[in-house]
Parts: sequence; structure tokens; C-alpha cells
Amino acid sequence: MGSMSDVLHEFSRRIRDAAAQGQPLRLRGGGSKDFLGQSFAGEVLDTRAYSGILSHEPSELVITVRVGTPLAELELALSERGQCLAFEPPYFGVGATVGGMVAAGLAGPARASVGSVRDFVLGARLINGQGEDLSFGGQVMKNVAGYDVSRLLAGSLGTLGLITEVSLKVLPVAPAEATLACAGLTQAQALDLLHRWGAQPLPLNASAWVRDTTVTPAREVLYVRLRGAVAAVEAAVTRMSADAQQRGAEVTRHGTELTDDWRASGEQTLPFFTQPPAPDACLWRVSVPQTAPVLTLPDGVSSPYIEWHGAQRWYWASARMAPALRQVVQAAGGHATLFRTSAAHGEADRAVGVFAPLDAVQQRIQRQLKHAFDPAGVFNPGRWYDGL
Repeated sequence: MGSMSDVLHEFSRRIRDAAAQGQPLRLRGGGSKDFLGQSFAGEVLDTRAYSGILSHEPSELVITVRVGTPLAELELALSERGQCLAFEPPYFGVGATVGGMVAAGLAGPARASVGSVRDFVLGARLINGQGEDLSFGGQVMKNVAGYDVSRLLAGSLGTLGLITEVSLKVLPVAPAEATLACAGLTQAQALDLLHRWGAQPLPLNASAWVRDTTVTPAREVLYVRLRGAVAAVEAAVTRMSADAQQRGAEVTRHGTELTDDWRASGEQTLPFFTQPPAPDACLWRVSVPQTAPVLTLPDGVSSPYIEWHGAQRWYWASARMAPALRQVVQAAGGHATLFRTSAAHGEADRAVGVFAPLDAVQQRIQRQLKHAFDPAGVFNPGRWYDGL
């Protein structure tokens, strides 16, 4: 298509034409997040032609990259300089791009300790629904002029505009890492320990609790990953192991040999995610306060997979259980998202609503935002909610 400048001009032309003709566009990179959302209407606008790393300042801990750049390419470039994306974005497929990472706003196991995608977005370049090329933010953390629009784009599912470039804060790879597997802890015991540890100055980086049914008899295990200075990790291993053992847990220490398992947790390739308990079971993502207790859910909802120190909990349940599930979660101060549909009913499951319903105030705010960026409703209509 020519130079990168020509690619941007073509993007703007297609957006202006779509707005003039009332033709919706479906913004798409590698398609690895195609399952996420309510509706998927519109002619595809493929972002992968606009690719490449624009700048990397290792000493400043910032990198600027084009939207269509493969996520793997970005992470490789960072690893060669001993740096990383600390929020561990999931790929969900080999074609994952930087634009999809930001638009989806999904983070991996370390999210509760280091922050979400939006916390690492310093600046962004955007083409709005009128084909205008806009820039927001910058390349430093202390850029506070005006509204923080660049971070608003994280998790917007492409409904506000076409992100073309993004500047990201990166971090050095931690010098030490250890994982403790604490077998024999109930869900309540695991949450209690996580709450206690979370209030202490420990290098707690990630956690996961699951009832492991791949072994006989099934066992309940809490995994905690520690990252930081060598001395801090070693001291924490001793202290946390003792805490878990006092509650009757069998504690085993692991090193970086569990790296692939933590990656599988974020990519949802562990047995919990790949072996639904029934053909009509959907995967539900439940977000609650970290201090929320064990949720008392109706029969038919699976035992959870709990991460983010208790703040993110995954369940299998049929779509028909959406009202009961959401009622319990809302009472706990959270919300439930239908993350993946079932094998039996597929797209029909989305009729219950992928995302938790918005109240009147939230609806008004979101509609005003959508209109400000995309007055003709060109970008990913209905991907989030009807009319958004």
C-alpha cells in the first residue's frame, strides 16, 4: 500500500466514507479477541498494515509502537533489553496485535499487583469517526495536561476510534522469582491468606486458587508467585510458607519452571478453561473487590478459578443462570461478564447480555462519549452495548 503515511491516509479515507454512507466498520487486527463482545457487525478494517516499533528508550522505560504490530514482536524487543509488559497481556491467538491488546484492555496474572493495561498507557494517536488524526498524552508519566483520553481507550473495544499508535510504560524484568504451591487450602482459607498477605509489604506478584480435578483425589491448591529483589523474595518465601503450613497446607517451592503454567493461566489454556463441565456451560468472568468472601452461588455453577488475589473469579454456568449469578455478584459489589459462549448454544447465549447492564447514568455517560468520538456510529457498533 506504500508508506506508513499512505496507510494512515487510507484508514482516514475509509472512515470518512463509512461515516458518509452510514456503513459500520469492524476494527480488527489479528482477530484473536473476536470472541469478546456483544455484536460483531460491520465491514472489517484490518489494522495490521500499520505495523512497527517507532521508538524505544530503555533508560526512560517507554516504547512507542504502531497499532498493527504483532504483540510477540513487541515483547521480543523488550525482552532483548531485559524489559517487559508487566501486566502480562494475554494473546488468545498467534495473531494478537498491540492495538487489540489496548482495545481489549485484558491483563494477565500480575494485574492486581502491577496494574492494568490503562495504567501503562502514556499516550496514543487516534483516528476518530470523522477521519481526523488526533494525538493524546505523551511519553512520560507526568503528562497531566487535559483529559486522560489515551487511557480511556484501553478496554473500549474499538468503539471510540481507531488507535494507530500507542506509547507504553515498560518495566525491567524482576531479578528474582519464586512460586509457592500450597496444597490443601480451602477457598475460604486461601482468600483469608491472600487478604492477610496483601496488607503486608511482600513481593506478591500473582496468585491463583483452583480445585484441581486432573488428579485423584481432587485437591485444592493456592499458587502464589513472588517477584522482586532476591533478598525480598527469599524472606517472603520463608514467611509465607510458614503462614500456609500453620493452616495445614503442604507447601512446595518452584522457580521459573512454572513460567509456562502462569502463561497458560493468562492464556486460559489450563484444564479449568479447556474442560467445561457441560456442553451448555459458558465461561463467566466475575470481578469483585479483593476482600469479597466466598460467593454463595446457586447449584449448577462450577467451583471457581480465582486469581488477582481474589478480585477476579472464573465460573462455568449456563447462560440461563445469568440473572441469579449476576444478582449474587452485584450484592458482593462486583459484576459478571459472559466471557465465552457455550459449545451447545454458541451465539444464542449472548441474548442474556455479555456485559452487566448499565444504569441510566452510566448509559448517558457512555452514549455522550461515543457521540463525541464517533458521531456517525461507525466503529464496532454494538460490540459493547446496543447503540455503543
